[in-house]
Amino acid sequence: MPQGLSIQPLHATFGAIVTGFRITELDEATWQDLHAAWLDYALLIFPGQFLKRDEQIAFARRFGPLEFEMAALSNVKADGTLRLEKDNDDMMKILKGNMGWHADSTYMPVQAKGAVFTAEVVPTVGGHTGWADMRAAYDALDAATRAKVDGLSAHHSLHYSQSKLGHQTRRADGEYSGYGLHDGPVPLRPLVKVHPETGRKSLLIGRHAHDIPGMDKAESERFLERLVAFACQPPRVYHHDWRPGDAVVWDNRCLLHQATPWDMTQPRVMWHSRIAGDPLSEAALAA
Repeated sequence: MPQGLSIQPLHATFGAIVTGFRITELDEATWQDLHAAWLDYALLIFPGQFLKRDEQIAFARRFGPLEFEMAALSNVKADGTLRLEKDNDDMMKILKGNMGWHADSTYMPVQAKGAVFTAEVVPTVGGHTGWADMRAAYDALDAATRAKVDGLSAHHSLHYSQSKLGHQTRRADGEYSGYGLHDGPVPLRPLVKVHPETGRKSLLIGRHAHDIPGMDKAESERFLERLVAFACQPPRVYHHDWRPGDAVVWDNRCLLHQATPWDMTQPRVMWHSRIAGDPLSEAALAA
């Protein structure tokens, strides 16, 4: 390991805090150590990096091609005014939807590989981001449940998950027009995902998952809700209390994540760069 680099595990089944170097000065030897640690810990936290836009995008690209370079997740509008909770507009519904446990882009033909996420402006209270280890969750299942989930799949839909919040996702005049806000064909994915690089099994569940073939809708919903409740609890969860300049990278192939509420009279500005999944390993079973 390069001199000065420190990787300290979190008090959870996953995750580590990385200090002692600047992301902008990343050399090949350090990159190899970081990538190995990322596959091991699934979440790496880099305090106080203060990455500029091009620096964040360049770091994300080290992990592979990008689904998109950078997008703001924020309650601050383009004109600088705050989006208030009472407004309950399209973007507010997306922000609230993201407070449910989920993996990124499971509702798309190819699931995301991971993401780099940075904090620019954070509220004084709340606004944490949580992650949950679906590898450890799978390992912790009883034998009967593990055997059951090994043979099941579920559909994944952003239209489904947002509709549960009362979000009319098919409106043509909607402010948010992200992929998946439709009620057409949706991907089918196994409930158990095998990681393409480590070979470890993990649960692929979360708010977008629904309608397990072979179950009626109510039974499927109860079963998936029970899985999420079981999976997303200590020691398999970590919630990060952001400071401006913090950067993280996580493996979307084995972690769920969620936003947490904050006082929306305070600004929160976060920047998300999404790493595209490999179609050979992240493609859905059916479109």
